[in-house]
Amino acid sequence: MLYRTVPKTGDRLSILGFGYMRLPSGKGGTGIDEERAIRQLRSAIDRGVNYVDTAPAYHLGKSERILGRALEDGYRDRVRIATKLPPWSVRCREDMDRILDGQLAALKTDHIDYYLLHSLQPESFLRLKNLGVLEFLDTAKKDGRIVNAGFSTHTTLPAFREIVDAYDWTFCQIQYNYLDEQNQAGTEGLRYAHEKNLAVMVMEPLRGGNLGGRVPDEIQAIWDGAGVKRSPAAWGLRWVWNHPEVTVVLSGMNDEAHIDENLKTADEGYPGSLTPGELSRIGQVREVYRRLMKVGCTGCSYCMPCPAGVDIPGCFSLYNDHYLFPHNRMAKFQYFGRHGGLMGGISYAGLCRRCGKCEKACPQHLPVRALLSDVSRELEPGMRFVIPVLKGGLWCMDQAATIRRFISPRR
Repeated sequence: MLYRTVPKTGDRLSILGFGYMRLPSGKGGTGIDEERAIRQLRSAIDRGVNYVDTAPAYHLGKSERILGRALEDGYRDRVRIATKLPPWSVRCREDMDRILDGQLAALKTDHIDYYLLHSLQPESFLRLKNLGVLEFLDTAKKDGRIVNAGFSTHTTLPAFREIVDAYDWTFCQIQYNYLDEQNQAGTEGLRYAHEKNLAVMVMEPLRGGNLGGRVPDEIQAIWDGAGVKRSPAAWGLRWVWNHPEVTVVLSGMNDEAHIDENLKTADEGYPGSLTPGELSRIGQVREVYRRLMKVGCTGCSYCMPCPAGVDIPGCFSLYNDHYLFPHNRMAKFQYFGRHGGLMGGISYAGLCRRCGKCEKACPQHLPVRALLSDVSRELEPGMRFVIPVLKGGLWCMDQAATIRRFISPRR
């Protein structure tokens, strides 16, 4: 296992982090096979992984509790735990302490090594600041409940910069892969965070697994033509690790064969280790994906900000995923979460007022207004009914976690 250093602390973290978001299913494809999930994580730790990422929302609150069990028998001392404060569950300053204390109980620990504000958007960050979240982080660091403070986000580059500059963060977490060089924070945001001495944890290095596993035949033919043989997943991970600004790459691993492959790939994940020819091949793959996409949006964000509040590149990105990876059913749920108000501000395509400002700014001369109508028609049916239900489920999950804290006190 290779390790990289957190700039502000000198902490040495494995370049492969274990994402505890997609745990293996139980019998019949339902529930979670908890014993298998625990074996998988412990095996990865035994082979050098020392960073595990979870959150209250993962598996409706079960992820943190299973992780707490997995890190018994001495494993807690061998890893750094990362978990998150869910903004959608915070209504007052006291909620922050209540949630954190519940997480400590679930994880069976007295401190969180890397604590993130989850999926920040400008609106949710402003609301949290007004409720005192920065003072909360200062207090929790001072009393030892958290060690390092950070944030995760899928927001645009300008908003990302503002969040980076708003607090003395130790780290941040962004989506980054060879299709998202210009989407969200992108390469420019990665470098900006690095210049500010933040460690950068990368999520979605394979776009939820879509860039690995089953890929279009035209893409596979390009990979097959390489002199060195790697799986699509290995190519994707190596591309992210090739960037020296990246500290940890998170992978939501739930299959033993995938874990073995990712660990093997991590042994070669040195920064700057890909040859010009290999980078050119990845570029070919990128261009084919972009040609196959429903919308030819490069994610440059020249169309932003939208006067109506639409996250135009974000909506197009998930619309493309919906068509490009039809075997993945997560794109619509992610659309609800990121743009429908489930996990932050509202920025869905249906807000478009057809002013045309975006089309004047688009370097690709896309018919943005017509395309946003397509996105709205395809991804938004049922959203107004589903979002309140999902929000209610998150609230119930949060309350249940509080009740469990008092029924089962931390050991």
